[in-house]
Amino acid sequence: MRPAAPSGLVRSGRHDVALDPRPPLRHSLAPDRSTGRTSPLSRAARTEAPVEADLLDPRRNPDLTGHDEAERLLLEAWSSGRLPHAWLIGGAPGIGKATLAFRFARFVLAQGGEPAAGLFGDAAPPSSLRIDPGHPVFRRVASGGHADLLTVERQRDEKRDRLKRDIAVDDVRKIGPFLRRTSAEGGWRIAVIDGADRMNLSGLNAILKILEEPPPGALLLLVSDNPGGMLPTIRSRCRKLTLKPLPEDTVVKLLESHRPDVAAEDRAALARLSEGSIGRAIELADAGGLALYREMVGLLSSLPRLDIVAAHAFGDKLTRKQDDGMYETATGLLVWWLARFARSLARGAWPAEVVAGEAALMTRLAHARGLERWVEVWEKVQRLFARAESANLDRKQVVLNALATLEAAAA
Repeated sequence: MRPAAPSGLVRSGRHDVALDPRPPLRHSLAPDRSTGRTSPLSRAARTEAPVEADLLDPRRNPDLTGHDEAERLLLEAWSSGRLPHAWLIGGAPGIGKATLAFRFARFVLAQGGEPAAGLFGDAAPPSSLRIDPGHPVFRRVASGGHADLLTVERQRDEKRDRLKRDIAVDDVRKIGPFLRRTSAEGGWRIAVIDGADRMNLSGLNAILKILEEPPPGALLLLVSDNPGGMLPTIRSRCRKLTLKPLPEDTVVKLLESHRPDVAAEDRAALARLSEGSIGRAIELADAGGLALYREMVGLLSSLPRLDIVAAHAFGDKLTRKQDDGMYETATGLLVWWLARFARSLARGAWPAEVVAGEAALMTRLAHARGLERWVEVWEKVQRLFARAESANLDRKQVVLNALATLEAAAA
């Protein structure tokens, strides 16, 4: 068996293919950046926990877990008196990038200006970025009413009930004039771009002009799921801060705090399924993703001879309602499972099981076909779901076609 290709690539024999094994994040607090769709939660689920949603919003979340090193680096930069004017905060979706950006923005705004010095210039540096939720700065940032903070992000397309594909260039162009104004409160002026990798070329060029001649007292925080996809000239002018996925036990503890009704064994499975993303774990918990995943793995376990009756029942379940998000969740999980299987096949070792029986299923499929064939299956299924989205194809038939593709490969 061939060794794993470097940097997340799988060698298919014809070319190297980048496989992202993470299920798409469509949580209402962090919309899926690939499709622009908001959370797959049903409308009932959305209205059941509005307070919890507010607490998890990066602007309103006072807590940050699992990123002590990143916070330490920001504190050191602040205390040095030579704070870089632009930061590029990157990492997987749902791990706390935007939460850290707003946490740092609140901290800087609350200081009022340069780092404070004591009577003899030796005041102890701050040990945390945390600002109490009762602090006036915290309240104004949470409400979107702080005069020295500008947030730029993708806007919602009300007609299509989804986020727009890109951040509007007109919104990006507001950043330059905003940062060049005199601070309303005598401190810093800060702009946060949430989803910076979703700027088009015109927007990127507007940011580049700011970075080439940064105004004094201005701080630009770019939050990106894919910082490597941004212009090299932008990356080179920013201090880069990459957040790692959260440890599995950290995700379990956060689920226990934010979703206490989820059973303990399910919290562990969701933590493994989310691969270090608390945002994804919460999305899957709210959308019934774990139950769908178990059903999907059970269905695939019948391969190489697919249970046709069960396949039709699964398709009916996913497409019974248009707006409950089950179809998006399940198809995303299937693409993720195939990518994970192919990556594991390339490495020559199966990953820890999310649900019982996965290792046996992967072993059986690996004996049926080699790596190149399964990469082709992953590509084909991914294209099928993307085409169904753009061409508005019959969703049940799309699901059945995807399952038939797996059956043909496993035969």
